[in-house]
Amino acid sequence: MPEQHGSKDQQHPLYNRDRPFIDILLAQEATDYNLAELARLRIRYQGFPGARDIQKDLDKVLQQWGLTESELFAKTRQIHNLGGIYKSRGKKEEQDWN
Repeated sequence: MPEQHGSKDQQHPLYNRDRPFIDILLAQEATDYNLAELARLRIRYQGFPGARDIQKDLDKVLQQWGLTESELFAKTRQIHNLGGIYKSRGKKEEQDWN
């Protein structure tokens, strides 16, 4: 029996949720929010054995924005240090006990 090189690609459990976000990133500019999203998704799919189209498109976004991965992560560290990038867009400090 011949040895198989590589294994079968897997379907990422969040693929269907992430795909539309990646399409948006491909069409938009490098805002602070979009940079944070790109970094988050790069970390999520880094080394994942599958979702090759997503990995390729994340590389394409980096290239379109003229960034390396290390530059992206440096920028997003600065953004997160300032805080507030993922704060709720709803009412301030409201708790939902429903």
